[in-house]
Amino acid sequence: MIEKVLEAGVAKHRFTVEEFRKMGEAGIFGEDDRVELVEGEIVEMTPIGWRHVESVNALTGVLADLRGAGRFVVSVQNPLVLGEHGEHYPDLVLYQAGVRGRVPEARDALVVVEVADTSVAYDRNIKLPLYASVGVPEAWLVDLRAGVVEVHSGPGASGYGEVRMYARGEAVRSATLAEVVAFVADEVLPG
Repeated sequence: MIEKVLEAGVAKHRFTVEEFRKMGEAGIFGEDDRVELVEGEIVEMTPIGWRHVESVNALTGVLADLRGAGRFVVSVQNPLVLGEHGEHYPDLVLYQAGVRGRVPEARDALVVVEVADTSVAYDRNIKLPLYASVGVPEAWLVDLRAGVVEVHSGPGASGYGEVRMYARGEAVRSATLAEVVAFVADEVLPG
């Protein structure tokens, strides 16, 4: 199905999540290909460097403590469906326990985390507004270059209404899960 005709008269096809998955099953993407479906377009994800690895590992440790109560699941670099034309692979997703037998969807997510070194502008300007538009209550952007953790909350059609920034030495608090999520920014910002 042709979704959009560009100004030059060239047709552009937007893939669905189902088509994207079938391409993966058919071997169109190799095991080491890092791609995701963003607004119907297949987007190559940036390579992961050591600072990104350290930050994701630290965040996993911070959020893993929440699993002990059996209320939450911490999903690391796994798919999150954002509708018919979106299957993202955020660095972390915190969602309530009980989602089984299917890939988690935006409605399941409580917090989505993107760790960014070279992809800060893309994550902030493209991905976070998409998370907000589908109702994800909160998104964090760990900006490794600036050395800050941004907590975005108050989702709406055009993005998040509130952004709090936390630098080294400051206590990061979840806007929606403040009673259970708090840590010092230094814990997740590599040196």
